[in-house]
Amino acid sequence: MLSSLSLLSLVALAQGSVAPGAPATPTRAPLNILWLTVEDMSPWIGPYGDTTVPTPHLDAFAREAVRYDNAFASSPVCAPARTALITGMYPTRIGAMHMRTRSRSAAAGDDAYGDLPLYEAVPPSFVRCFPEHLRAAGYYTTNNSKTDYQFVAPATVWDESSGRAHYRGRPAGAPFFAVFNHVGTHESQAFPDARKRPGAVALEGVPVPPIYPDTPAVRDALQRTYNNIAAMDTWFGERLAELDAAGLAASTVVFFFSDHGVGLPRGKRSLYGTGTRVPLLVRFPPGRWPEGLAPGGHTDRVVSFVDFGPTALSLAELAPDLWSAEQLDGRAFLGPCAAPPREVAFLHADRFDAAMDCARAATDGTRLVLHNLLPEAPHLIANKYRENLPMTAELYALRDGGARAWARTPAQWQVGSTRRPPVEWYDNRADPWEVVNLVDQSLGAAERKRFEALEAALVQWVADTGDLGLIEPEAAMVRDVLWGGEGEQPATAAPTLRIGADGAPSFACATAGASIGYRPLGAQSWRGYVGGAIEVERGAAAAWATSPEGPTFEVFAHRLGYRPSEVVTLRVH
Repeated sequence: MLSSLSLLSLVALAQGSVAPGAPATPTRAPLNILWLTVEDMSPWIGPYGDTTVPTPHLDAFAREAVRYDNAFASSPVCAPARTALITGMYPTRIGAMHMRTRSRSAAAGDDAYGDLPLYEAVPPSFVRCFPEHLRAAGYYTTNNSKTDYQFVAPATVWDESSGRAHYRGRPAGAPFFAVFNHVGTHESQAFPDARKRPGAVALEGVPVPPIYPDTPAVRDALQRTYNNIAAMDTWFGERLAELDAAGLAASTVVFFFSDHGVGLPRGKRSLYGTGTRVPLLVRFPPGRWPEGLAPGGHTDRVVSFVDFGPTALSLAELAPDLWSAEQLDGRAFLGPCAAPPREVAFLHADRFDAAMDCARAATDGTRLVLHNLLPEAPHLIANKYRENLPMTAELYALRDGGARAWARTPAQWQVGSTRRPPVEWYDNRADPWEVVNLVDQSLGAAERKRFEALEAALVQWVADTGDLGLIEPEAAMVRDVLWGGEGEQPATAAPTLRIGADGAPSFACATAGASIGYRPLGAQSWRGYVGGAIEVERGAAAAWATSPEGPTFEVFAHRLGYRPSEVVTLRVH
């Protein structure tokens, strides 16, 4: 760490070797990395051509940034999507695909879940939450404040994670990775009882997408959604002004993106572009722009959420062997470790609260192939939480008929369906709302071949990742796969202190892949152990160097998806 001394130098022991995968030395001053994230928002903003409400701060930012036109959340709901962001792994590979795994929906009620236990996703042992690597390399890591991963993040991931976390708390000279998350665009903020933001668009001025009927309830939900976007723009401007006032804009790369698509029916919880395509704007400081990108430009490069963690590590110039470049599903799309562009983003939809779904999709940015593995289900699966939106009842009426039903247009067949076709193909260049299923239509040989290749890639991805969402029932997947046939969640072994042949002390844990956190006895904050010399804070060094009993540490170990070990006290004699 930047503010520490080697314990070994204090106790006159031989220097321990640095663990494999130690951070590389950056070739120039490290970039700060700032993520400004919002919730439940499609690219319905000025930089993407939607001028329904003013977004002056985002518009100005876009003139200084590069716009990604094909950025995709791996899932159209929060917790699986955020797990992909923090791990660089597909949720279907690690048991994180269902929404949610660690809690129940109060709207659905506990009875709706049957015998399904609460559980955590279990990534392979080589996976870390990527900010832990940044922190080990000297970055000050902060999260303000949503996590919502499908596992409990070890205490070694963030220097601060709370509603007050801020990069301003970093040690002098330390680079930072900081996340600020805005909840004002969340689905719940369009509910009738949510706080109304100032009106930025009149009810009659709201554009009604062809996928929805034009009714008062639909317009009200859309108006609230757009007003929330306008209010979010103010928040975004405040965060940029904060960065400027601190004199940090010239050393910080800034990302703006949302966690998945719009929080309205057929957006959120849907694998169409309305549920998975997200805005992504990235601004570099002057003199640090990657070759081929420029302020005010745009790119059609396909980007998936599994790529964001590796990209942050690449921007920090950390060696790929540190973050398992050959094993993670994600690939860096910026920085010195950037990989060749991916051709396809893969998407999944699984249980949403207590409502079952199972669909897989692949997109190359212009085409979408979707496999419905529960074709007997309607496109608009009943979800208690979403039913807080009055427009949901109107869409149910569109599906079920009755006094409140109206004539359904061809573009509304999905929200009004009672069954799904097993396979759907869409060309969103000619059909931006993805309502014309081309799978059984006459296509040119070349175009059909492109769809077939995309479909083959989807089938191969499901096979290659050992898709855990296909294991039924879910409780069997938990007990047989994630828990290894045991009746409960596995636990991380307690850490131990080892003395090497050269007399050098080190921490160890018998559980493969466990993060080890330690702190001097009585200290408040945990630091992550990355191998080699054990370090202590400068303030305690002098007293401990002369202590006849030797320095004493509190230590814990925690592998992702496992229960953390108890905190043990270890003394270096």
